[in-house]
Formats: sequence, structure tokens, C-alpha cells
Amino acid sequence: MEKSQAADLITKVREASPLVHNITNTVVTNFTANGLLAAGASPVMAYAKEEVADMAKISGALVLNIGTLTKELVEAMVIAGKAANEMSIPVILDPVGAGATPYRTSTARHILKEVDVQFLRGNGAEIANVSGKNWSIKGVDATEGEGNSEMLARKAAKMFGCTVIVTGAIDIVSDGETTLKLGNGHPILTKVTGTGCLLSSLLGAFAAVESDPLLAAYGVLAFYGVASEKAADHIENRPGDFQIALLNQLSLITPEDIETNIHLVK
Repeated sequence: MEKSQAADLITKVREASPLVHNITNTVVTNFTANGLLAAGASPVMAYAKEEVADMAKISGALVLNIGTLTKELVEAMVIAGKAANEMSIPVILDPVGAGATPYRTSTARHILKEVDVQFLRGNGAEIANVSGKNWSIKGVDATEGEGNSEMLARKAAKMFGCTVIVTGAIDIVSDGETTLKLGNGHPILTKVTGTGCLLSSLLGAFAAVESDPLLAAYGVLAFYGVASEKAADHIENRPGDFQIALLNQLSLITPEDIETNIHLVK
């Protein structure tokens, strides 16, 4: 899998402008929509049980994010997920805060049981708790340095039969057989709420234009990581400025920028 293949995916996203159906949390809706638009995709946020199946069927990808849960929202997610499965549309699950409460953890597992999820994207604690391991978590944020994230990604991929992305200082993607590690990104990403949620939605855009799940995940991690680095270069460690700079870089970054700056970790 060449760096150029991953870098070129952003061109495909911009040319196709795939419709990404997000059932996401109330904290990040605006930021997610703007981030998808900046990258060249077309966001839609549809939550009502009465329409989610129809919306999922006409989308390029479906993103399910459990950040602000309600019973009705979970029901809508399952309905949309099953509709997407019928049309072979990729489904991304972001198990925000799994492990913080039993309800969050059980909800993520319920969705994985009911829906054929192609991608599972979260931080180490979230993926671990969904997989039955008790890594500590504070609110919806992972604590530092617990467990082997590379082994976790591989085991979770085999357990759930999907491609797993564990994000952190080193981002890890695994389909259970092949594992890639990327060292792109910037610490200030953790100072702006919704940056992980936006990554999951951008993964939907990449999955909509690339049928190889591992390549789609590799491509979006490289794109987002390099964009965040370039954004951080334009601010003085100010989170508010970084949010705007990141949106700008998502629209400005070129395949050449990505290929030149991809940092694969051995």
C-alpha cells in the first residue's frame, strides 16, 4: 500500500463530494458539518426514526456517534444501520465515552450486534471497553498510557469483523491481519472538542470513495493528521484559532502535502 494511494484519496473525495449521513452528538454537529464541507464532502444530519432509513440508503456512508445518547437516538441508529447494510453502504461507529457508564458500553455493543459495522473508530479506552477490557476513562476522554493499543486494535478487528482505528499519539489501524501505525497529528487536537468525532465523519467520506477499508482508514488518518500539523503551524497554541485553522487546512491541503508528510511508524 503506497503513500501516494492514501494521499490521492482526498482528490476522490473532492471530486465525488459524497453524501455522509451523520447521526452524531449535539456537541459536535456544527463542527462536523463544517469539517466535511471543508474537505469537499456533503454532510447531512438526520435523526428522526421516520426518515433515517431513507436517508441512509441514498448516502455514501453512515456515521453513528453515541456521544449524547437517548433511547430514541439508539433506535434510529439501528434502523439507519440496517438500511445501510441492505445497500452495502459503509457504516462507521464512534463509541464516544464507552466505559464511562454501563449504558454507553452496552449501547456500543448493541449496535455492533445489530448492525454490520465496517469501521470502529475511537480512542484506546473506548475500543478497549467495547471489547470487554476495563481501561479507565474520564468523562468521554481516555486516560494516558494504558495497555497495548496495537494488540487491542488487532483483537478488536477480529472480534467484531471490521476495520478498527485506535487514535492517540500514534494512530493505529488494523483489519485483524494487517496493521498500520501513523505518527501524524498534533497534541492541540485534544484541546478542541469534537476533533475525534470529525475524524470519524471524515472516515465516512473516504470510505464512500474507497472500497478497501484499510486504505480508506490509512488515507483519512494521513489527511487529518497532516492537516492538523499544518493548522498548528499557523497558531500560537490557541485552541480557538486552531479550530478555524484546521477547517481551513482541510480545504487547502493537497495530495502532495499529504504524501510528503505521512509519518508511518514501524
